[in-house]
Amino acid sequence: MIELRDMALGLAAQYLIPQIAGIVFPAFHEGGQPRDCEFMAMALEGGTGGLSYVLLPDCSAATYRALKPEAFVGTVPQEYAAAFGGSDPVQNMLGLAAINAICQQVMRITDCVPDTATDSIGLMNIVDGDRVGMVGFFPPLLKYMHSSNAELVIVEKNAQLIERYPNLHLTLDLAELNNCNKILCTSTTVLNGTLDEVLAQCQSAEHISVLGPTAGYFPDPLFARGVQVLGGRFVQDGLLLLKLISQGQRWGAATRKLCFEADRFVGLGN
Repeated sequence: MIELRDMALGLAAQYLIPQIAGIVFPAFHEGGQPRDCEFMAMALEGGTGGLSYVLLPDCSAATYRALKPEAFVGTVPQEYAAAFGGSDPVQNMLGLAAINAICQQVMRITDCVPDTATDSIGLMNIVDGDRVGMVGFFPPLLKYMHSSNAELVIVEKNAQLIERYPNLHLTLDLAELNNCNKILCTSTTVLNGTLDEVLAQCQSAEHISVLGPTAGYFPDPLFARGVQVLGGRFVQDGLLLLKLISQGQRWGAATRKLCFEADRFVGLGN
């Protein structure tokens, strides 16, 4: 989504963005990253940080492993944000972390960090009779479904999940979203470039949420596409985040929830 890139670069031209103080890359695993190696992050001087998924094909292993964390120290995040939206998955990974870091620096200095008490999934207000489309397997939603007679349709790219969860309605067909009135979409679709493809199947939906740890940017480009809720993570302590990721530990102590609602967000510069 080049609008995210352009938004971040525009903010960097308007506000003072610190240099990168550190960056961490977990070990690369062919065939998919284990849970404790799913994310990389960069920290800026002053404490701001930005997360990104390590969502790479095996053919990018050599490029990823050649990345030298020390080479990033002292550079500026906009250098990497500028490469987001291209065909190189490693550059897109770095670009998303940089976009998040830039946006979160601006959130800090403009005091524009949303209330963390908001329940992002709860804002979907799932009730009996809803047909909820889940793009990407997002287990936290399941507990909300158990308390209602709503129908759940899960659209996944991983065919193995269909065999693993035979009791769930899992499909590879995006067109099934056309019959869903509420949509929860993983923020991974922003990184892998499939969000517009997904939203094209959601024209009849009354509510669309995009959620995930890497949704740490301002929501303007997504709200312009009809998304109602953007939920992610705000980095409170960038250097602590790097330490926790490098140790394979949970990094909740370095972050907190972030949630923007379209009907409450006035937009950048307002």
